[in-house]
Amino acid sequence: MGVLVGIARHAFPKAPMELLKAVDVTLDGGLQGDFRGAVKPGGRGKRQVTMMERVDWDAAMAELGHTIPWQERRVNLLLDGIDIPQVPGIRVAIGSAEFEITVECDPCSRMETIATGLKAALTPDWRGGACTRVRAAGRIAIGDTVTILP
Repeated sequence: MGVLVGIARHAFPKAPMELLKAVDVTLDGGLQGDFRGAVKPGGRGKRQVTMMERVDWDAAMAELGHTIPWQERRVNLLLDGIDIPQVPGIRVAIGSAEFEITVECDPCSRMETIATGLKAALTPDWRGGACTRVRAAGRIAIGDTVTILP
């Protein structure tokens, strides 16, 4: 088991990330107030909510010699003490919500505007995180337990 240590959302593309202590999660909208969570008509919602491991962000920062805040990665959830499965279909429970791993969250070229070499530092071994779809709505909050479901 791990713990949820960070929640962030952005209201529109390229908007600043807003840090939250708690948020509602819906099947149709992902994190309430996050533009990326809305499932488009006919879409599958493969990228509703993104998550990454604190240890991976810390490793990328150590590799580059930076101390950039995690939310600059532009993922929604930061997890600590757990290894996110690199297997599509695996489910992760956080608070009363449940998420399904869909694909690797590949770092984009925008990471290079944050720090030279950041894209490459986030590329190996799913270091950039995982994309998920919401499978059970609920509320999540900093400090919630994170569990990989069987």
